[in-house]
Amino acid sequence: MRDYRRILLGGVAATVEREGEELVAGDGRRLAIKDAIHLPPVLPSKIICVHLNHISRVREFQIKLGDSPTYFHKPISSLNSHQGEVVRPEGCQWLNYEGEIAIVIGKTCRNIAPSEAATYIRGYSIANDYGLHDFRDTDAGSMLRVKGSDTLCPMGPGLVEGWDFRHKYLRTYVNGVLKQDGNTDEMTWDMNYLVADIARTITLEPGDVLLSGTPAGSRSVVPGDLVEVEVEGLGRLSNRIVAGPTPIRRDVGAQPSSSEEVVSTAKGGDWEFRGIRPPRRGSE
Repeated sequence: MRDYRRILLGGVAATVEREGEELVAGDGRRLAIKDAIHLPPVLPSKIICVHLNHISRVREFQIKLGDSPTYFHKPISSLNSHQGEVVRPEGCQWLNYEGEIAIVIGKTCRNIAPSEAATYIRGYSIANDYGLHDFRDTDAGSMLRVKGSDTLCPMGPGLVEGWDFRHKYLRTYVNGVLKQDGNTDEMTWDMNYLVADIARTITLEPGDVLLSGTPAGSRSVVPGDLVEVEVEGLGRLSNRIVAGPTPIRRDVGAQPSSSEEVVSTAKGGDWEFRGIRPPRRGSE
């Protein structure tokens, strides 16, 4: 396996390769990993995410999974990096982590079979598909503001080539405490299937990213929390939650909500309301 990073090197974005605890540039310059300022490992033209895939998450929400995956889109402006700050806007309180694996496309991909997909995947990274559930009552299921707000898609630390996604653990920690403990074996649709499914109608370009779903255990975090996602063979992605410097504007748009659906989703199906309906399909 080879682990590539994008970092600031001499004030300029540079691609480097990990060698032990050092990062090595093409011109031979070396930097200790602990001293590096990381950037997102790739610059995608699109970020596509599957709603529900891990069986533990499906059971947690008590939802019957359909016959095929459903997806949503995170804008590239939501992209963040390893050790980047994740902003919870002032006036919001339901920011949830979702540890995931990111599939990175290596060459233009369109209308392929699942058996061909591996040759179009360059490698894999770790992602945290944060959701700002205060806006879950808006956007008619697209979740644009829930999942697409600035800073809500950290990726990293690197892009790993030659990694086999089978039988790998995926764990999320908050302030050092284990919160999510999943495995790729519990995915209903594997990486190759997801790529082929999307590529039926959407051309995937080099650097494009697909997020493959999260296991059970997503919960809300608050400013000051350190959230870390660890994937076997890919490393550990770390991000600190910070408070937004300005409040959500009150003179335009839907306002943050703490409706029953917002709260029940943020709490991962641990509903405290009597008679509440299960979250509608599209919960992730």
